[in-house]
Amino acid sequence: MARSIHINTMREILKDGDPVDLRLWTKSGEIQHYRNCISLRYDFYKGIRRIKLLDSREIRTVRDVCIFEINNLTVFL
Repeated sequence: MARSIHINTMREILKDGDPVDLRLWTKSGEIQHYRNCISLRYDFYKGIRRIKLLDSREIRTVRDVCIFEINNLTVFL
């Protein structure tokens, strides 16, 4: 059975700064899997987070509500 966590718990996990694995939806509806990434900055009012992919050193901007899985834990609102 898959475990699930609340979105606020996910925010706490990302705030710690440890590398995590994320699965999320993009604007076009595709599912992306980001492995070994950390959260750099979070804007609470916009709900936008900057993620750095450690392997490629790319920086991506994602919305928290689009993240549906972190470290194989399902995220719910």
